[in-house]
Amino acid sequence: MTSITNAVSMARRRGISSNRGQFALQALQVFFVGLVIGMERAVLPTVARDFGVAPGAFLFLASFVLSFGVVKGALNLIAGSLADRFGRKPVLLAGWIAAIPIPLLIYAAPNWWWIVLANVFLGISQGFTWTMTVTSQIDLASSHQRGLAVGINEATGYVAVGLAGLAAALLAHAIGARPALLGFGLVTIAAALASLSHVRDTLPWVKTEHAETQGEKPHEPAPGLKMIFVRISFQDRVGRAICQGGIVNKIADTLVWVMFPLFFKEHDAGLVEIGWLTGTYAMVWGLSQLWTGHLGDRLGRRRPIVFGFFILAAGIALTAIGRGPALWLPAAAIMGIGMALLYPNLIAAMSDQAAPLIRGKALGTYRYWRDTGYAIGALLLGATAQLANAALPALWITMLLVAGSGVWLMRDLPQGSDRAMTH
Repeated sequence: MTSITNAVSMARRRGISSNRGQFALQALQVFFVGLVIGMERAVLPTVARDFGVAPGAFLFLASFVLSFGVVKGALNLIAGSLADRFGRKPVLLAGWIAAIPIPLLIYAAPNWWWIVLANVFLGISQGFTWTMTVTSQIDLASSHQRGLAVGINEATGYVAVGLAGLAAALLAHAIGARPALLGFGLVTIAAALASLSHVRDTLPWVKTEHAETQGEKPHEPAPGLKMIFVRISFQDRVGRAICQGGIVNKIADTLVWVMFPLFFKEHDAGLVEIGWLTGTYAMVWGLSQLWTGHLGDRLGRRRPIVFGFFILAAGIALTAIGRGPALWLPAAAIMGIGMALLYPNLIAAMSDQAAPLIRGKALGTYRYWRDTGYAIGALLLGATAQLANAALPALWITMLLVAGSGVWLMRDLPQGSDRAMTH
C-alpha cells in the first residue's frame, strides 16, 4: 500500500522538468489558442468596410472587441471556479467546442453584427481555453517556477498570435479575408481537439500541493468565489493594484488590435505591412516572455512589472509620433518588450497571493478584470477616435493610462519577496 501511495506521489511531483510531457502538451494547446485569436488581428479591422462599416465609425468598429472583452472577462471568472470544482480539462474541452462557430460565422456573415456574435464565441472560447492552459502550467510547476511557467505559456500563445496575424494577412491577400479565416480557423480548432486527448487534468497536482502546504493543520474549507473576488478586487491593496494593471494592459492591447490597423491605414500602410507591424509586437512580446517570466522568479515581480509599464508607454508614444515603418517597427518591438516584462509577472504576482485550493478563483478574478479591459478599451478608445474623427488621440490617451498604471503599481506592489494570501 505504501509503495502505491509513493508511486502516486511521485507521479504528481511538481516541477516543469518532472512534468515536461504534460507541460509541453499544455504549451501546444495555448499555441492553438493564440492562433485562433491572432488570425483576426490584422484582418478584421481593415476589411470592416466590406460589412458596411464606414471608415470613421470607430466606436461601431470597436464593438467586436467590446463583445469579446465583456464575455471573456466574465468567462475567466466562471472558468476559474469551475476548474477548482470539476477540473481543468473539462473546461478546456468546453472552450474548444465554443470555438467551432467562430470561423463559420465570420465566413457566412451578411453584416457586422455576425462578426460581433463570432467574437462572443471567441470570448467564451478564450475565457475557458487560455485560462485553463496557464492555470494548468502553474499547477505543474513548482512554487519558484511560477513566473517561468507563465512566461512559457504567454510566450507560446503570443508568438502564435503574431504568426497567425501575419499568416492570415498573407492568406487574406491571396484568397480573400473570409475564406482565409474559415480555413485557418477550422484547421486550427481540429488540430487542438485532436491533441486534447493526450492532456491530463492537473487538479490532482493541486490537491497534492495543498496536502503538502497544509501539513498537519486541520483542513479548512476553501472560501467561495464571492469572498475571493471581493477581497482581491477591492479589499487587498496588492490585489487591487494588480487588477488595475491588468485592465490597463488590455486597454493597450485593444489599441493594437483595433486602432493601430486604422492608424497605419490612415498613413497609407497596406494589409501585409499592417500584418508585419502588429505581428512584430505580438512575436517580440511572446518570445521575450521566455526570459521575463523567469526574471520575475529571480528578482521579484515589482521591478519587471513597473519597468514594463513605462517601456510600453514609451513604445506607444513612439508609434504616435511616427509617420512610417522606420519608426513604427522599432516602436512595435519596444511595446512588445514592455508587455513581456509586465504581462507574465502580473499573473505570477496574483498566483503568489493565492493558496493552492483558491488558485483557480484568484486567477479567474484577475483575468476577469484584465480582460474586461478589452471592453473598457473598446468603449474609451472607440469614443475618443469617434469624437476626434482620427485614431491618433486614442494613442495618446492609452500612453497616459499605461504610465499612470505603472506609477500605481510602483507605489502598491511590495518590495522584496511576495506575501501569500491563504484565504
